[in-house]
Amino acid sequence: MTLVMGCDHAAFGLKEIIKAYLTEKGYAPEDVGAFSDASVDYPQIGKQVAAHVSEGRYARGILLCGTGIGMSMVANRFAHVRAALCNDLFSAAMSRRHNDANILVMGGRVIGDVLALEIVRTWLETPFEGGRHQRRLDLF
Repeated sequence: MTLVMGCDHAAFGLKEIIKAYLTEKGYAPEDVGAFSDASVDYPQIGKQVAAHVSEGRYARGILLCGTGIGMSMVANRFAHVRAALCNDLFSAAMSRRHNDANILVMGGRVIGDVLALEIVRTWLETPFEGGRHQRRLDLF
């Protein structure tokens, strides 16, 4: 599976931990920034990730910012993007099962790295159920 990821300065450290985890698991995530904890404007990075997913260059994406709220708002403005803010395991699983979320968003100042890695694992491993849920997605 192809993955693209990005973050703002508030979640730089968490992004690096997640990127290392994904690489260890055999993924080759494309990192579009931020590349340090120096202040950046999160919409620029959120737009890059969302555009890549929207246009089909990557199957899924991961976005991180301080709370996850800003990145969610940016990403969900793009066609074919279903970005889900998930700061717990249940939300991560349901975002995939029922909503076929293709961008995972998390808040780097909201959750710790151990939980974040479990959320990523759950989100990547949970399949979309289709059926009645596909019918609802078709109404978007």
